[in-house]
Amino acid sequence: MRRAKNTVPENPYLNKDFFEAVKMLEETKGISSEYLFEKINAAIISATRNTYQNRDIVVCEIKPEEQTMRVYVRKNVVEEIEDEITDLTLEEARAYDENAVVGGTVEIPLETKNFGRIVAQTAKSVIRQGIREAERELMNKEFASRKHELVTAKVISVYLDTGDARIEIGRAEATLPKSEQLPNDDLKADQLIKVYVASVGDETNPAYASVTRRHPGLVKRLFETEVPEIYDGIVEIVSVSREAGSRTKIAVKSNDENVDPVGACIGPKGSRVSNVVDSLCGEKIDVVKYSDDPAEYIAGALAPASVISVTVAEDGARACMAVVPDNQLSLAIGNKGQNVRLAAKLTGWKIDIKSESQV
Repeated sequence: MRRAKNTVPENPYLNKDFFEAVKMLEETKGISSEYLFEKINAAIISATRNTYQNRDIVVCEIKPEEQTMRVYVRKNVVEEIEDEITDLTLEEARAYDENAVVGGTVEIPLETKNFGRIVAQTAKSVIRQGIREAERELMNKEFASRKHELVTAKVISVYLDTGDARIEIGRAEATLPKSEQLPNDDLKADQLIKVYVASVGDETNPAYASVTRRHPGLVKRLFETEVPEIYDGIVEIVSVSREAGSRTKIAVKSNDENVDPVGACIGPKGSRVSNVVDSLCGEKIDVVKYSDDPAEYIAGALAPASVISVTVAEDGARACMAVVPDNQLSLAIGNKGQNVRLAAKLTGWKIDIKSESQV
């Protein structure tokens, strides 16, 4: 089938400003102009095809490099019309293309009064949708690469009614609920804070991320940034137990006998652990040396209390009794049982504490 000579004029519905606006979106929002033009093309064809009983004869050609767009219907040139929607006689066809021949096609520009409005409305709608989809994709990529990571976020605003904070992570945004903030947090707009990306969205909501300042992983990541030995793998974090905003216990071990894991985490004059404490609004942190000996490990986990002895249950249960000096009993137990509770969670052992006189 020979195609008739193309004589379709350009449609003036997308002007220079439109193409520049799409280019600006690409630069500022990271949205591919190719993606937007593809969506606009498909939407215009879909909106126009209804006029032709959804026959596949509508064509849209957008050329960003030339800043032009052409929209037309392509009809067959026939001797006898079988389908009025898709066919034209030779005489009718030559009204559009003087070189039309039977067996070829002609391209008929769509220049109705309503078509300009259709193009403009469709383009606006597609751009809005494209921006939303591209931003969701951008957020998904941003969050997916940071799952279980420590990130620096900028506070955009804080909702007065709920206390939730809207934060900016890279080029994406997320909500830090009041329930995931520290008790001493007093967030303000433009403030920089450390948050932990606990989870990211799924197929139903890919542009979602759960961020928190209460997760034990936040403390672990903070130590990784402050202690080079942890980053290099010389010192290893074995376990973390935390009651956010109040106290955290972290157990560490060294893979080099010449490196003290506790000293490495505390740093010169306590500088490293102090930086972590500052990031957590003054939360107390106990750095404990891990040991394969349960009694030694449990005794260290009960710091800052001194421990006289730890007796492990003989029946194989992960339970023990720790004996402390009489004047250390309340310290070992902690306020409302916090110290022994965190020590038990850190070590994975049930700990019963007795004073020396009680024993």
